Amino acid sequence: MVVSALGGTTDALIAAGRSAAASNEAYREALHGLEQRHLAAAQELLPTASQQASLDLLRSQFAELQRVCDGVFALGELSARTLDKLMSYGELLSSQLVAAAAKQQGLDAAWADSRQLIRTNSRFGNAEVDMAATDLQVKAYLNAHKARLWVVPGFIGADAQGNTTTLGRGGSDYTAALLAAALGAEVLEIWTDVSGMMTADPRLVSSARPIARISYQEAMELSHFGAKVLYPPTIQPVMQRGIPLWIKNTFAPQDHGTLVEVAPPRTAAVVRGISSISSLALLSLEGSGMVGIPGFSRRLFAALARERINVILITQSSSEHSICVGVNEADAARSQDAVDEEFATEIAAGRIEPLRVETGLAIVALVGENMKSHPGISGKLFGALGHNGVNIRAIAQGSSEKNISTVIQAADVRKAINVVHEAFFEATYKQVNLFVLGAGNVGGKLLDLLARQQAYLLDKLRVQVRVVALASSRHCAVSDEGLDLGSWAAALDAAPPLGLDEFTQLIIDKNLRNSVLVDVTATPDTVRCYAPLLAKSVAVVACNKVAASSDYAFYAHLKSLAQEFNAPFLFETNVGAALPILNTLQDLVRTGDRVQRFEAVLSGTLNFVFNHYDGSQPFAEVVRQAQAAGVTEPDPRLDLSGTDVARKALILAREAGEVMEMSDIEIQGFLPASCFEGDVEAFYAQMLREEAHFRALYDQAAAQGKKLRFVAQYAEGRAKVGLQQLAPDHNLYDLRGKDNAIQFYTDCYVEQPLVIKGAGAGGEVTAAGVFADIMRAVL
Repeated sequence: MVVSALGGTTDALIAAGRSAAASNEAYREALHGLEQRHLAAAQELLPTASQQASLDLLRSQFAELQRVCDGVFALGELSARTLDKLMSYGELLSSQLVAAAAKQQGLDAAWADSRQLIRTNSRFGNAEVDMAATDLQVKAYLNAHKARLWVVPGFIGADAQGNTTTLGRGGSDYTAALLAAALGAEVLEIWTDVSGMMTADPRLVSSARPIARISYQEAMELSHFGAKVLYPPTIQPVMQRGIPLWIKNTFAPQDHGTLVEVAPPRTAAVVRGISSISSLALLSLEGSGMVGIPGFSRRLFAALARERINVILITQSSSEHSICVGVNEADAARSQDAVDEEFATEIAAGRIEPLRVETGLAIVALVGENMKSHPGISGKLFGALGHNGVNIRAIAQGSSEKNISTVIQAADVRKAINVVHEAFFEATYKQVNLFVLGAGNVGGKLLDLLARQQAYLLDKLRVQVRVVALASSRHCAVSDEGLDLGSWAAALDAAPPLGLDEFTQLIIDKNLRNSVLVDVTATPDTVRCYAPLLAKSVAVVACNKVAASSDYAFYAHLKSLAQEFNAPFLFETNVGAALPILNTLQDLVRTGDRVQRFEAVLSGTLNFVFNHYDGSQPFAEVVRQAQAAGVTEPDPRLDLSGTDVARKALILAREAGEVMEMSDIEIQGFLPASCFEGDVEAFYAQMLREEAHFRALYDQAAAQGKKLRFVAQYAEGRAKVGLQQLAPDHNLYDLRGKDNAIQFYTDCYVEQPLVIKGAGAGGEVTAAGVFADIMRAVL
């Protein structure tokens, strides 16, 4: 049984030593606190009658510790050798306590000092083990001493002169592996505080799951790349002897844990796990003077090796113009000095550039033996990262194909690991994070719809939709875990305000995977945030028509950003609410078809009005009914003036490939100019005074058996909107309620147009269209 120190003891001993070296007497109090903790542990573990020997041993060892620290205090210096001696006391103390407790339980137990078993060199702080000498010492010791259970301190060994050395933080696992290998054990069990290795760090990925069985090579890759459950050197000794290594949970012994073995059973999973290393620096050596000249790589690595700097990752361009290596961020400054000194002559001559150092980076690694000769893994990895705006700074893959490593910004690690985990472990769900602007008629109905559909989406599509932030003109509610959509209105009312710029920065700072901005406002100001968010690979779903109908340069810029940063920019509900008008048009264009012309009734408001107006009640009253039914814009003058239809016609023309501005749309209005003087109430009052005008329009059409329809038309690069009288044989004649309809004439649909028809206004259907765009953006 190999025993680690009590939790936090090693850090406390290091801190005490450094305090003493800094002439700070605080080390005395620190050592006293540690002593009291260990004495309390002994009193809890052992019967009162059997405590004295252990208590005396603890006190004597703490007296030794005190003398060591006093010496450090007197000298004002803490050498690596002395620090190793200090750190060793944690395991020495705890293992002797456990041995005493085992004896009290009636076990034939004995304590063995691992400094008599583990032989190392004199590299204090992270000593290298002499395997052959260790094997001989272990066997010789056990031949000379007999017990059923040996309790051994982990983490420590001794050099040939008998000086105490340490094996690196986490070295107790390594001690156990060295003993298992020397003894030819049937199995090595590592008992820790988690149920084995996981598909990803559970602190970063809530859906991470345990790995039941894994190969030595896969475990080694994962442990080297940040899987803290296993100290990387642990695997080598047992792998050489073919000894299975079983990682178990002390606090859940019934859990299977992870069995590390020579040949685990094959599974359908291509990837075994995902891991990461933070605090990485990337060193880039570049220059035309490197091309075709042997020895540059050797000199680079030799310069780093002289400074004992570990190289974590290597990548070189095939042009030989540059080579990049990854090192610990703490070693970056020493690396730069060493390399610039090594290549001082070439730098001075301009043949190569001074070493370029980038910090604030991390590695995300994909690990799995089944990746070998399996095409598409790299593409899937890069696609998942790219879709979420995670920029890859460097890539490394060995010929074994067990590991694909990507260097990214450290700030993106959480998002990166989650999106990659979603991509490769499909049994888990995909998380979608919404940031919603607007909680009015459409926004409120959208939130209610999301609340009703959350369970369905998770169960059927494996999609978890969360509204992380909801903003109105006066409030902004934020929840990292997602707002409770059953009580969003109360949460919004209780929330403080947040400006648009701050809301935009909030989305960028949270840096969540699969983020979507949903704009269900109608205000011109909100579109300012689209560009910065698209540039961060945040999808934008816009019910707001302002962006797509603004200056062509702005519209084109947003479309370009969406394409460049692989961030969907969707605005289906700009034309026809939930009707698939824009999607159909985009499909036509994508397949090479050309729109020759179209005719459309695109205003649910105007269609509602002209379907209900027959002269039996004032035209103004019918408009009020439309507004009460929620089928108008907040300001109904936008609908009745033809401006809203002109915007929709402009959007359609642009999506058909036309470069067009709003001023190019001819608007043939039917309202008298006097109706646009004053506010909305003045508008209604003036319509009442102009009732004869509206009655005349109706009577003229009815006399010919026709209906009034406000029609948008496009042909040969020109567009116009206006009131028309349509005969019964026209495709746009028979529209009910708030229907919209459009007929496309294209190179494929020449004589018989492609017609799309259905409800094109109202909060419910518009919310459904926004919901569909959200799903389209993330699936």
